[in-house]
Parts: sequence; structure tokens; C-alpha cells
Amino acid sequence: MALTQRFPVLFVSVLRHDSVAPRWSQVAWTVLRVVAGLFMIHNGLDKLADIEGFATAYVEVIGLPFPIFFAYVAAYTELIAAPLVAVGLLTRAAALGLFATMAVAMFHHIKVAGFSVPYLELSAIYAAIFLAFAVNGGGWFSLDQLLVNGIEAGLNRSSRQKLESLESSLQATEQVIALGEQEAEAAKTPRS
Repeated sequence: MALTQRFPVLFVSVLRHDSVAPRWSQVAWTVLRVVAGLFMIHNGLDKLADIEGFATAYVEVIGLPFPIFFAYVAAYTELIAAPLVAVGLLTRAAALGLFATMAVAMFHHIKVAGFSVPYLELSAIYAAIFLAFAVNGGGWFSLDQLLVNGIEAGLNRSSRQKLESLESSLQATEQVIALGEQEAEAAKTPRS
């Protein structure tokens, strides 16, 4: 299979969701994706509102170098990836980025307050939700699924065209063989 044929197949496998649940489960999955994505946006906005304060209070505390840089990374990951998760576009990659920010937030809460549920609760719930989307994809009602449907339709159309081309080539070859056989028969027949 040529690289140009492998890429769409690989792209579809990355975008396609793994769930085969009934329609109502897919509706619930979509609601969870939209709600989690939309509510995560404000976290990025809050970080940008006071980037130095966030860098000092959170990033420096856990010992990451370049606290301002990592504060911006966290803020923009949340501002870009959260809407992508909400609409279900590149869901796995976006959810993985959000899972990473929530894992760091969990680490911060554990370092500051130990395993105190009130501090750890929200980041752990978000981390679990985004991990689930990173593993399972966006679901039936996502832009990823629309892309999958379009790519598969294009691949099916391309395969159908190749099959039709092969069939017409086969028919032409059969005609040439039949003509050759007729000419061979005519050559065997004695002429008077």
C-alpha cells in the first residue's frame, strides 16, 4: 500500500472513536465532552488573567523551570484544547494535552495539601474525563467522526474507481485474447 493510501487509513484510525455503545450512550458521551470542554476554557482564561501570579503560586511550587513559560503552556493548552474537545475535533490529542495539565495540577495539589480531597477532587475528575476521551475518542457526534465518514467515503470511491478500471482492463485483455484466438484459428484453417 502506497504512503498516500496509508495516511488516510492511519488518520481514520486515530480519529475514530472506539466505543460501539447504543445511540443514547453516544448522546451522553457527547454531553460529557461538550460540558467538560466548555468548562475547562475558563481555567485557561483565569491563568492568562494573572500569568505571573499563577506561575509563582503553582508552577514554581512544584519546581518546574521557566515558570512563566510553563504557565503560558498550561493556559494555552487549556484555551486551545478545551474547545477542540468540546466540538470533538482532534479529540484524542486535545484530551491528552488537557489530561497532562490536570495531572500536573493533581501533582501540585498533592505536594501542597497531601491527599486532601477538597483540593484534589476537581483536577482528578477532569483528569479522568480527559483520559477517557484520549483513549476512546470523540464519539459518534463529533467533528472527528464527520472527518472519518468523509475520508472513508473518499477511500471507498477511490477503491470503486480502481476496481472499475481493473474490470475494464480485464475486459479489454479478454477481447484481445479472443481476437488472438480467432486469428490463430483462422491461421490453422487451410485456404483454398
